[in-house]
Amino acid sequence: MSDSLLGRARDNWRVIILVVVLLASAFSLFSPTVGNVDVADQPTNLRYGIDLNGGTRILAPLVGVTAEDVEFEGDDDAAVRQAVAGELPDADVTDILVRGADEGNATGAVELTTDAPPDRLANALDTAGYEYGTVRSGVTQQTRSATVSVLQSKINEAGLSGGTVRPVQTSQGGFVLVEVPGEERGDVLELIRDRGQVTVESYHPVERDGSRAYTNTTVLTSENFQSVGAAATDQRTSQPYVPVTVRESAASDVQRTLVETGVASGAGSTRCTYQVDPQNTEPCLLLVVDGEVVNSFGMDANLKRSMQSGQWATDPAFRLTTTDITESQQVAVDLRAGALPASLDVEAGTVESVSPSAGAQFKFDSLVAGIIAVFAVAFVVFLRYGEPKVAAPMVVTALSEVFVLLGFAAAIGYPLDLSVIAGFIAVIGTGVDDLIIIADEVMAQGDVSSRRVFQSRFRKAFWVIGVAAGTTIIAMAPLAVLPSLGDLKGFAIFTVLGVIIGVLLTRPAYGDILRALLTRR
Repeated sequence: MSDSLLGRARDNWRVIILVVVLLASAFSLFSPTVGNVDVADQPTNLRYGIDLNGGTRILAPLVGVTAEDVEFEGDDDAAVRQAVAGELPDADVTDILVRGADEGNATGAVELTTDAPPDRLANALDTAGYEYGTVRSGVTQQTRSATVSVLQSKINEAGLSGGTVRPVQTSQGGFVLVEVPGEERGDVLELIRDRGQVTVESYHPVERDGSRAYTNTTVLTSENFQSVGAAATDQRTSQPYVPVTVRESAASDVQRTLVETGVASGAGSTRCTYQVDPQNTEPCLLLVVDGEVVNSFGMDANLKRSMQSGQWATDPAFRLTTTDITESQQVAVDLRAGALPASLDVEAGTVESVSPSAGAQFKFDSLVAGIIAVFAVAFVVFLRYGEPKVAAPMVVTALSEVFVLLGFAAAIGYPLDLSVIAGFIAVIGTGVDDLIIIADEVMAQGDVSSRRVFQSRFRKAFWVIGVAAGTTIIAMAPLAVLPSLGDLKGFAIFTVLGVIIGVLLTRPAYGDILRALLTRR
């Protein structure tokens, strides 16, 4: 008995592998430990793109101009930035990016990440004494990649499930594609439009030409924070805030600067009236986001004493207060994600938004289209052969390919959209075509008298299928790898995967099933 079972298993090992893969796919689709487990109201772990779930898609270039082949004359990154920024009255050092100077290269690129014509950067380089090659609109690939990384962090920190950011190269140049399912256009634009440069500045009086004036001294930048907590509200004062911890390497300098500028000097709490009368206030701390003061505040007496004694630097934690909780949440996201090297030029790009109701309708229509395709294929197959033992396994095998692809999409978290659904339907069609080739080749020359005859005919059919699969993969490969083709990429990826799964798994399994049904010896 055991020998008989072992022999059957050995003869049908391809079917066994298919069953195992189907079970693994079912686990990926339905197990709460896999895939999109944060969406509790979905029966599966499948994620859906904007087409099927609603949401926002933004395709836009980055703001900036780039000078290439700049001769650095031995200057390092900081020196080049300072020199070029000094010739641009409306720009800050943070608006200048230098590529190659700190790596020891004699030449490299200099970028101005503001909305300016190329000749403005060219004039600044001329005045600063740097030779250069060409100046063009746009930014470098390094800046684009860094921007993609920060934008992805912003989306993740904001808790926008399924949001993706990737670079896209088109005939018009480099773009950044942002897709956030289930979110309204305005919310996404508010999150990603600004660069998110957060600084804490000391606003304090100084003596200039015998008169009193106020100046700003930068105390903290995003790079100086060790950790950033979640936005919260003080239960006693109802004041929104973000708890932060400063890096130990910067804590002593921060402490000394705040004491020297007066924010942490003297006794008692500092009374900041910056919002009421900025020219008549005690020293303040300003919370600045993208050059705009979002809040001003003084310092508690206990915190001042801690800084004056030098103890604060051993545990450098404090609160960044804001005017409302939404502002606190945005500041927390900006601090954790970091500042964007360059901002998106949304006006020069495209913004598409699909409402959740339209996405739900597309999802329903896609399901209907899939069901119609399955029934149409089943009808044609049964009409062609008239034998359930040949046609039924054919339909079930073809559908198993789609089930495996769905399990794969759930396992890697690939969002389904209309192009992927089109790929599934194409897989059903090409799969059944191959299975028909197998059935016709095996049955065309009359009854199959033995397994040897079956195997001979099956090999001929499989050779045709293999060649057809190769041509399909070659034809689809450019669509799958070229980043500029957008929505066609999902269609190509899943069509190619379906063909590979078919050749390696489902076609051989169907051959074993057909052999068992048609042969007796």
